[in-house]
Amino acid sequence: MQTSMNFELKEVKTNGSDGATCLANEEVTTGNGDGAAHRTVEVTERDGLLSEQQIDGSNGSAGHEAEVQMNRGNACTQDVSNVHRIKRELNEVIFWKIRRWMVIVIILIIILLVIFISLALCSAIYDDEEEKIDPSLLKVPQYFNGSFQLPNLISTEDLVSLSSTESQTLAADLQKKLADLYTSSPALGQYFSKAEIFAFRNGSVIADYQLTFLMPEEQQDQLRQFTLSREMVYNVFRQFLYDQEPDKSERLFIDPVSLSMV
Repeated sequence: MQTSMNFELKEVKTNGSDGATCLANEEVTTGNGDGAAHRTVEVTERDGLLSEQQIDGSNGSAGHEAEVQMNRGNACTQDVSNVHRIKRELNEVIFWKIRRWMVIVIILIIILLVIFISLALCSAIYDDEEEKIDPSLLKVPQYFNGSFQLPNLISTEDLVSLSSTESQTLAADLQKKLADLYTSSPALGQYFSKAEIFAFRNGSVIADYQLTFLMPEEQQDQLRQFTLSREMVYNVFRQFLYDQEPDKSERLFIDPVSLSMV
């Protein structure tokens, strides 16, 4: 009687680098000598550690991104809540139908009005003492003579004679016109003394005039060269004539082209 026996061989292999073991199971059947060998390879400790590290690494990065997204979401939520809170506070009714934002706008408008009014008052009240000259110091006269044409008037005997009422009335009106012109001038007003009309000539009525300015003795040379120079006084007069009303039918209309001054 022949007994068949199955031998199970277990081979133990050692890897010197990591100490991991691999177990191979082989089944050998007698009889044909060519039985199939089945091997089962166990996962090494090193492979397990690597897999865990890779998983842990991937989970760590994913967790970090999730945390960043969560922080962003929290920040956006907080901003939105702050905006809603501000809007709610601004729309809060203080009294009657007046809301908080209305009160703020009214206060800003009042502040701006106070600033503008203060600036306007300061500019109106401001008086530069350095540029203002004591009238008692204005003693030296400066004269300018010249003539201009009144194209809307017709020469008559009464008009030519300065003793007539018509001539005196016209002269007074023209003198007032010239006085108002130079008195309102920022540069020449404080030096102006008077304007005189001393003759009307025949033909197209031509008026001869004289302007008188007074200067302080200490500054007369400088004033004659600049402020009270012939060019300055003439240009102020001429500019006034060009700015006058274009209605040429006015009785006191002065032809700008006819103006002369020495």
